[in-house]
Amino acid sequence: MWQIIAEQISRELDIEFQVELKTTLSGSTVNVAHLISGNGYQFFVKLNQRERLEQFENEQWSLQKLAQYPFLRVPKVICCGQTLDKAFLVLEYLPMQAESQQGWVQLGQQLALLHKQHDQAMFGFDWDNQLGLTTQPNQWQSNWSSFFSEQRLGWQLQLLQEQGFGFGNIDTLVEQCRQKLAAHKPKPSLLHGDLWRGNVGFLPESPVMFDPACYFGDRETDIACSSLYGRFPESFYQSYQQLYPLDEGFNERKALYNLYHVLNHANLFRGSYLIQAQELVKQLFH
Repeated sequence: MWQIIAEQISRELDIEFQVELKTTLSGSTVNVAHLISGNGYQFFVKLNQRERLEQFENEQWSLQKLAQYPFLRVPKVICCGQTLDKAFLVLEYLPMQAESQQGWVQLGQQLALLHKQHDQAMFGFDWDNQLGLTTQPNQWQSNWSSFFSEQRLGWQLQLLQEQGFGFGNIDTLVEQCRQKLAAHKPKPSLLHGDLWRGNVGFLPESPVMFDPACYFGDRETDIACSSLYGRFPESFYQSYQQLYPLDEGFNERKALYNLYHVLNHANLFRGSYLIQAQELVKQLFH
């Protein structure tokens, strides 16, 4: 397996690379991650089962999309492929350092600049991708309230119902969600899509974002997600607000947007996330 990966790296970069040392890295609940090195080079490798290749291809495309914006720092994609029994994604290795207030300020500024681009007129993406291991549908729609209520909440509720976890009548909940967002008319922004502390790191010169689940949507969903599992420091929000102030009513929409991520955790991990999702549904819709 490692020989196949090394050969593909060599072809992509036009170098001679052999894996001399590999170290398993901790932190991911979805993939197995390794640091591999040899011939003076280092690379970050994600592994999963062979049938997960599509997940890595989607991550590759999202990273390449974000990399089009020169003010952002994301890991460079080296290659993506399969061995006999594994799918792999190879990225440049970035040695992260401890977080700093200046790093969080920079991250807020960079995210605001990304969200201000508005170079897409509709909500969605050119392909479906994944949030964790869950398929994330991204069919283009012109109406944000319809997109979010149907392709985010409705989709997650349907997946849970198919596994025997009902949260109420899905059509009713989708319509209630649509009504809550009906008066909110955001412009589509390119989103990271899964912006929590585990998907952010810091280099001496810049913050780094990784593990994206990109689509064009309401920028508020990224900001909401950043407060769900380990809220970002206030310096991040202050620097974001200075460049691109949030719309009135964000605090009322925040819980609704975060319900999508809570439902996804319920789908993936069950347990306490199912209870959290049930309580949030009751709080928002009953």
